[in-house]
Amino acid sequence: MTAKLMVLQSADPEKTRLVSIPADMDEQEAYRHATGVIAAVQEANADCSWEDVEDALDDHGFQAVEFVIGPALACSH
Repeated sequence: MTAKLMVLQSADPEKTRLVSIPADMDEQEAYRHATGVIAAVQEANADCSWEDVEDALDDHGFQAVEFVIGPALACSH
């Protein structure tokens, strides 16, 4: 079985995160759900850390995934 993944983007590439989507969620539902979880954490604590967000996402079935950011692509279509 292949895991579905979601990139949590950041303006700072070092803060970009990757999480697995719970198997019972489709992509659109996962996007909305993760957005709500992240917003709730940030609303409760404006100085929250990635660990705070990660814990909340984990409580909702999202799992952080280790990854490496590769080089930028400069290909034309």
